[in-house]
Amino acid sequence: MSVTAIRLDRLGKRYGRLPALRDVSLDVPVGDVFGFLGLNGAGKTTTIRILLDLVRPTTGRATVFDRDCQTQGLAVRAQLGYLPGEPGFYGDMAGEATLDLLGRLSAHRIDPAWRRTLLDRLEFAASDLRRPVREYSTGMKRKLGIVQAFQADAPLLVLDEPTEGLDPLMQEAFYELLGEVRRRGRTVFMSSHVVPEVERVCDRLALLREGRLALISTIEELRSLAGRRVRASFAADVDPPAAWPPDCEVISVAPRLWDMRVRGSIASFVSLVAARPLADLDVQTPRLEDVLRKYYAAQS
Repeated sequence: MSVTAIRLDRLGKRYGRLPALRDVSLDVPVGDVFGFLGLNGAGKTTTIRILLDLVRPTTGRATVFDRDCQTQGLAVRAQLGYLPGEPGFYGDMAGEATLDLLGRLSAHRIDPAWRRTLLDRLEFAASDLRRPVREYSTGMKRKLGIVQAFQADAPLLVLDEPTEGLDPLMQEAFYELLGEVRRRGRTVFMSSHVVPEVERVCDRLALLREGRLALISTIEELRSLAGRRVRASFAADVDPPAAWPPDCEVISVAPRLWDMRVRGSIASFVSLVAARPLADLDVQTPRLEDVLRKYYAAQS
């Protein structure tokens, strides 16, 4: 199997004169949990629909495990489990019958034990599965959608805003499921506009802004770009050094408090303050949301 699960090559899509995607290129390695970020209207769902051959690109090419998403659409869809942003289930069909129907449409055999695990994790009671889907709440429909996407244990999971409508307990259950499928060697391509969610579960991310790829990075690379906020307090007045260590940005300096931003290793800064009457050292890891704010701000 290819080491690349998804490849987008100069992908573009126009609706009349309106550009939805513009020259988007990226690779998603096999085994990654990949976050696809962007504000509403950035082009996330359009990209997913091209992967599924529900929408044809205007320019460029998309492949899944080296298969072209347009010329080999059936083979591509056989390799993935898909959770749409708004699942369109038959309202008169019971939850269990819905899972059975979608399971029979899958190219992969459904393991009853794995499906049972999914239902238990998401707290689906047997009585819930016997009810028609029209009686389900928004959160219940989302949980049913997650089960149907995961039940075939496909090599690739494509999830469009997967935690939308889930309560906090079910979000936790979903994150645990992501951890399990990662351990099973599956690849996850997950669109989201919830930055803390992506920070928690993803290995890498790409950010779309107005149809263009504004950023692609690992989570750790992004954090290192922002630097850590380091505050050193002293038990007595101290003088600042004649020269600060590399990668240190001064926020403020007072006789008993140094407030710095340090990019990369903080070892040099720690050695500097350790030679003085240090009272306390506070190191704050930047939130990914703060790091990405400038990319979002450019769109608003």
